[in-house]
Amino acid sequence: MDSETRRKKQQELMTELLERKVRMHAQHIYDQRGQEDGHALRDWVQAEETVLENSILAPLYRRSRNRIASEDAEAFGPAGKLEFALTDSSTSDADAS
Repeated sequence: MDSETRRKKQQELMTELLERKVRMHAQHIYDQRGQEDGHALRDWVQAEETVLENSILAPLYRRSRNRIASEDAEAFGPAGKLEFALTDSSTSDADAS
């Protein structure tokens, strides 16, 4: 394994570990609030802020999250809907006749 591949794998692992810490802290916030539903995004953002506030790995985590968000956005069209091609075999069969 070359050094670039090793570096990328290490970064992915560190990002996964940070995300796990954020997830655990968000669960803790949820539990402290009495497991009241409807605040998942707020809990996640608060957990990210707490976990990343003094972490030297915060920039790596944020870059990773931004990259994933960009990839997700590319899968959606300008209307914000997932775009993919649908073919109706019955229509194409009828057209061929």
